[in-house]
Amino acid sequence: MRHIISVIVENKFGVLARVSGLFSSRGYNIDSLTVGETNDPEVSRMTIVVKGDDSILDQVMKQLNKLVDVIEVVDLPREQSVRRELCLIKVNCNSGTRTEILEIANVFRAKTIHIGHTSLIIQITGTEEKINGFINLMEPFKILEVARTGVAAMQRESKEQ
Repeated sequence: MRHIISVIVENKFGVLARVSGLFSSRGYNIDSLTVGETNDPEVSRMTIVVKGDDSILDQVMKQLNKLVDVIEVVDLPREQSVRRELCLIKVNCNSGTRTEILEIANVFRAKTIHIGHTSLIIQITGTEEKINGFINLMEPFKILEVARTGVAAMQRESKEQ
């Protein structure tokens, strides 16, 4: 089972290394890790995707909370969070396939970032499922490169607020 964890940390040198080291020292693999400043430049948000059962999630969250530079750790269940990813895809094309690729990109609300003589670079944002679906449709055209950001996620407003 995949879990997405939001970790609010102090924006300091070495925090990323300590957090990622916590995972590797316990034998847990990080599937995806995104980090960036929040609206406060002294605070960063890490969004970490890790596979494991609920006991692994519980263990990871307890260990993260013990780190000095960690401010808050929150599990982000699918139904209580908004999740998005950015992906750049370079696809082989020619004059015969270019229109079809652009039409598929349009259906997915993807943007064409670069048009070359033999390839297109397309930007798509959305859920992991949407991006995977788009990549699957691009495979027959020959995907040359893929660059994915990893998941960025936030907790939804609760009904009590």
